[in-house]
Amino acid sequence: MGEPKKKQFRTIDVPFVALGPSGVAIRDRLKHLTTADEKVLRLVGEHLGHLASLDLKARCADAGDHSADTWAARKRSLTADSSSRWAGAITKATHDQWALSRRCQLAHIQSLETGVRTLMHRLSLPLGEKGTKKAAGGYRSKSEWFQKARRLHVLEHRLDVARAEREDGIVHVVRGGRKLLNNRHNLEAAQLTEEQWRERWEAERWFLAADGESGKRFGNETIRVAPDGEVSIKLPAPLADLANSRHGRYILTSKVAFAHRGQEWADRITGNRAVAYRIHHDVRRGRWYLTASWQRTLVKTIPLDTARARGMIGVDTNADHFAAYQLDVHGNPVGDPRRFFYDLAGTADHRDAQIRHAITQVLHWAKDCNVAAIAIEDLDFTAEKTREKHGRRKRFRRLISSIPTGRLKARLVSMAAEQGLAVVAVDPAYTSQWGGQHWQKPLVTPGRKMTRHDAAGIAIGRRALGHPIRRRTAPPPHDQSDRVGHRTVQAGTDARGREGTRPPVTERAHDARARTETQQGTRATSASKTVRDARSVRQWVQDSLLPTD
Repeated sequence: MGEPKKKQFRTIDVPFVALGPSGVAIRDRLKHLTTADEKVLRLVGEHLGHLASLDLKARCADAGDHSADTWAARKRSLTADSSSRWAGAITKATHDQWALSRRCQLAHIQSLETGVRTLMHRLSLPLGEKGTKKAAGGYRSKSEWFQKARRLHVLEHRLDVARAEREDGIVHVVRGGRKLLNNRHNLEAAQLTEEQWRERWEAERWFLAADGESGKRFGNETIRVAPDGEVSIKLPAPLADLANSRHGRYILTSKVAFAHRGQEWADRITGNRAVAYRIHHDVRRGRWYLTASWQRTLVKTIPLDTARARGMIGVDTNADHFAAYQLDVHGNPVGDPRRFFYDLAGTADHRDAQIRHAITQVLHWAKDCNVAAIAIEDLDFTAEKTREKHGRRKRFRRLISSIPTGRLKARLVSMAAEQGLAVVAVDPAYTSQWGGQHWQKPLVTPGRKMTRHDAAGIAIGRRALGHPIRRRTAPPPHDQSDRVGHRTVQAGTDARGREGTRPPVTERAHDARARTETQQGTRATSASKTVRDARSVRQWVQDSLLPTD
């Protein structure tokens, strides 16, 4: 019989410090608007929204024939019905929407290709053949095989259509959102009346956004906000008769005061640096909001060695909580595990608030621990949640689909930068498996319960610190050069006494150590006359104890 084949592990990517946020957005409510103010905002939004829809239709019709000349022609046609700045904002938003649709189209094609490959592989296997961890096996019955063969034809047809559309530059875009559009066909399930749906649909299709311009007064000529909070809008040419100020501008009675980053915003507008504004109407609440945003110079992240200098917080992301553990600079777990729970059920606003709250708790704890960075897995489940790959495992597919990977990374990087903390991204391979294998059982005490997720947090932190996940090898048994003892925790090369035995803590331990040293001296004298095995003279490193507090 030949030797069993060793399991092949994939290459682990090197940890890296994530880049900081590149933009800032703040929002304030437009309170105490008069009836005239709301009328003007509705008319401007409806008029510009109509122009934006026409421009998007023209851009989709151009498809791959788009050029600087066609862009300029579209902008000139819009300028006559608005202004040059409104036309520039509309065309830029159109290009961004078209590019986003192309990226989504490519992701859809890649998902279909993955499903087709999986189905073809499973259909090629004999019925009932078992699968492996890397690939699924054959189908269980002829009936299932037949149903999957039909689904393969459906996916192949969808893939051919998607590829043909991409080659022709065709994209499918819905201004206002496809979800809201589909709600029109099932108003009862959406708990909406036709009037409520219509009002929400029209509000989502309005266009009230203006890009900033550096060097212009207060950083924006179209929607201008003065340092005292006064908001004024440059009206489009057909609505210029509604102006209540000079140069075709309309000044709202409401004043804004940004509570969050207000000083940073004030510094920008007093320096006439670009600030983009967007006015949004929340139909459900009956409120108007003004959002200010600007680009931030990309700050160079701290070096990885600096991020490791004071230890690390390892965070394991799960469907309903963060499992975090503090590690010192040598990779030793400190204290007890921490768990920060969140509930991702309900509306998108509720989910976003839950994630923000949990991240805030993690950051406050990291500041209390006096660490410089947080380690997190660089997760991406885009190709791992298809039903072709996981088959009947609906609960598992639902589980990995519910983990907020993309939103979590964006929120964590942005919020950590404000607290002066770096985010170290690590390869997620085998963190849960090896963490549970090497760290879950050893850290269990009568007063501490360890889960697989807690152990994964240790594995993530150790990988970010540059240490292997595996714990140190235990010392040799009694019949060799050293006594059995707990020596599985790392210590730095500058730690005094790391080669020695564990220091005693009681008088009894002092007495026992003295007796042991006397006995060892006698045995060493008699053993010096014998030939010892080379392995018996190996030195075993004594490290610091596992923390128990």
